[in-house]
Amino acid sequence: MTPPRILAIAGSDSSGGAGIQADIKTITMLGGYAMTAVTAITAQDTMGVHAVEVLSPEMVSAQIDACVTDIGVDAVKIGMLWSAAVANAVADRLERIAVPIVFDPVMIATSGAPLADTATIAAFERLMRRAALTTPNVAELAHLGGDAAMAARAIAYLAKGGDAEGDEIEDRLIRPGELPLRWRAPRIATRHTHGTGCTLSSAIATRLGAGASLPEAIVTARAYVRAALAAAPGFGGGHGPMGHAAVRPGQL
Repeated sequence: MTPPRILAIAGSDSSGGAGIQADIKTITMLGGYAMTAVTAITAQDTMGVHAVEVLSPEMVSAQIDACVTDIGVDAVKIGMLWSAAVANAVADRLERIAVPIVFDPVMIATSGAPLADTATIAAFERLMRRAALTTPNVAELAHLGGDAAMAARAIAYLAKGGDAEGDEIEDRLIRPGELPLRWRAPRIATRHTHGTGCTLSSAIATRLGAGASLPEAIVTARAYVRAALAAAPGFGGGHGPMGHAAVRPGQL
């Protein structure tokens, strides 16, 4: 069976737990063919982001064009973009591609480091309009204006509850004109949560690229993230990486 072709547009995480590295692992483990357009290179570990070099919008666009023109794309995941110029360049390219897009509006790293400035967040509007799903965490949803502002945009979004307080996590899928869907599960007590947002959005994109419905894709993605959290190898002194490779699709 031909694997779905998934393009991940995001930054590189030198420690391997998040960003493009987490995307590649997730897409591969869920049966997809991973391609990448790197937006920035970070010197990063489980303690935080120590340095960043942003690629030019032209280079990011060239990577997208190379993947789309030759191999083709069945779904796209967007992660860290860093600059408004890169965000707009990505939007320019993706407005020409009729495939599902999952947009993870990365603004703040798990460690608390800011990953997007005000101009970049403003450029997110184009990407949210184009995406099949936007996946903000608690802090990102607040930066985007909360549920009322998201409802006014008339877009589909998954409000992730992993950063909220409490022993139970609730994720909410909101779609224009439809009743909300909610998923609840006990919190997994671990400090090894680096890359959870990247992993979830990549998993959703992979399943959408394979033809799953949005709720079906979210169910599989949540199960994969939880299994990877439980399988974390214990690396690092801060927010450590998950165990992406320890999870097989048949376990989900």
